[in-house]
Amino acid sequence: MVTKKEAPELDFEALLEKYDYKFQKGDLVKGIVCGFDAQGVLVDIGAKAMAVIPTYEAVDKGQNVEDVFKKGQEGEFLIIKEEDEDGKFLLSKKKVDFAYAWKELEKIKANDETILGTIVNVVKGGVLVEVSGIRGFVPTSQLRVKESDLEVGSKLELKILTLDVQQNNFILSNKKVYEDTVEEARKNIFSQIEPGQVVKGEVVRITDFGAFIDIGGLDGLLPLSQLSWRWIDHPTDILHVGDTIDVEVIAVDYDKQRVSLSLKNLEPDPWIEAAEKIKEGDKVSGTITRLKNFGAFIEVFPGVEALLPHSEVVAYQNETDSIVKVGDPIDTYIVKFNPADKRISLSIHEVAEKNEQE
Repeated sequence: MVTKKEAPELDFEALLEKYDYKFQKGDLVKGIVCGFDAQGVLVDIGAKAMAVIPTYEAVDKGQNVEDVFKKGQEGEFLIIKEEDEDGKFLLSKKKVDFAYAWKELEKIKANDETILGTIVNVVKGGVLVEVSGIRGFVPTSQLRVKESDLEVGSKLELKILTLDVQQNNFILSNKKVYEDTVEEARKNIFSQIEPGQVVKGEVVRITDFGAFIDIGGLDGLLPLSQLSWRWIDHPTDILHVGDTIDVEVIAVDYDKQRVSLSLKNLEPDPWIEAAEKIKEGDKVSGTITRLKNFGAFIEVFPGVEALLPHSEVVAYQNETDSIVKVGDPIDTYIVKFNPADKRISLSIHEVAEKNEQE
């Protein structure tokens, strides 16, 4: 039983216990927003006096604390300065948000997830972006977007390359997002693609030996020999980067993940029509398409080349007192015609005359 004499002492002890706190700088505490003053936001954290979040630790420049915080709002805050003579603590909300943001970014990096970043500045060597309130850097080498297309305020899909809160090191990549997407698309394509399929693609690169066609995340090779039935000197004669074309898959190397394509397979085989319209012994007019040390190739039918042997080329030049060149028209006779092997031999003399000489 408590006597009247003991009651005041117990009340005082209870009061002391209520304020027996051990808050220190660096502690993360919970509190309730109670109001605002000239310094910033007033927060009850269970201390003798109200704690204060200075405006610069509460909101970003240009923001109003009363637009961001509401009375009665609960939250977590970091003690950045221990109590002063009036018993007030200084708190920070921005540092807590900053710490949670870093933690979330670490989780995103661990899961290799894609995030959106807002471009805040285009600088030499790359761009500065903001992700969850934290600024990071995307080097030019990690950008797939053209520099001319980069605008402050626009969004970029990014993946985190390095993340070090101690060193404040936050490097991201836009290129890796594309590469990972392409790799995933590549796996999907190789699980479905097979020779004989006709696919749509975009010309992404042209070389002397052919063109590379993007067929949905995978670059297939369209060799020079598969561009057309007619002789093509260079792929740029009929293709340009950015062209969208249909191509046939003619070979798939699943181990090396390579695909060979053909454009001419989508056209009628001119040798089939030629076999119906020309035969051995016929006189044909054609155009010289190529000159080799063993003879001249002559297009005797659209898309069909025949060989005029070197000895015949020399004989022709002697008889006409001229030097043949690519593009010259010439009349010849078909000596041998093998449609199955796609081979034709020519002569400048009639077959009967040729046989007599032989």
